[in-house]
Amino acid sequence: MDTEPLRIAVVLFEGFELLDVFGPVQLLQAVPEIAVVFAGPDGEPVASSQGVEVVPTISYGQIELADALLVPGGKGTRRLVGDESFLSWLREVGAQAPWVASVCTGSAVLAAAGLLEGYAATSNKRAFAWASSFGVSVTWKPKARWVQDRNRWTSSGVAAGMDMTVALIAELISEAAAVDAANFAEYEPHRDCEWDPFARINGLVPSSGDKAERGDVTFGQSDDAHGR
Repeated sequence: MDTEPLRIAVVLFEGFELLDVFGPVQLLQAVPEIAVVFAGPDGEPVASSQGVEVVPTISYGQIELADALLVPGGKGTRRLVGDESFLSWLREVGAQAPWVASVCTGSAVLAAAGLLEGYAATSNKRAFAWASSFGVSVTWKPKARWVQDRNRWTSSGVAAGMDMTVALIAELISEAAAVDAANFAEYEPHRDCEWDPFARINGLVPSSGDKAERGDVTFGQSDDAHGR
């Protein structure tokens, strides 16, 4: 007998970061056992930070119990952390989801909704001071590519969401499915959740002076956080 695919709901909002959504979705939709739906405020097209509009599958009010909830980051998170109506909805939906994940500053939104209380989490390193100001009992990790704490998954900035998603697929489906999804996208993920040269680049952890700690990163810090 065929089993229903795992249903992952991606939360869209005005000003979401495009790669935060479609990096993970590229990988998730390569897995037959996973079905992705996009939830928007009212079913109308939702504009990303880059200006690209996405037509959601369903509205917030139509979302049913999902196996996993994915909240991206982006400029729009600065508004959402103060939107009590949205946070109340997210709190209710997130409390029912067996798995809750975020990419980039989406973790600030989860924390503002109370969904990270008692959990460890990370966020975009350029916006880490801001993101980590939310939540009462969140253990914020300044150095991590992603953090899994039980049924909560949070990644560092933007592209880190793809690395987290490969690990999430391995957890939810299988290691073989994760490898196949990455190979299909011709993407070589970082599989070590503690690989994070951007924590040092952004001054969140001290440098040892050892070039080996830099990984593949050869560029430096910028003062422009791009509103992530």
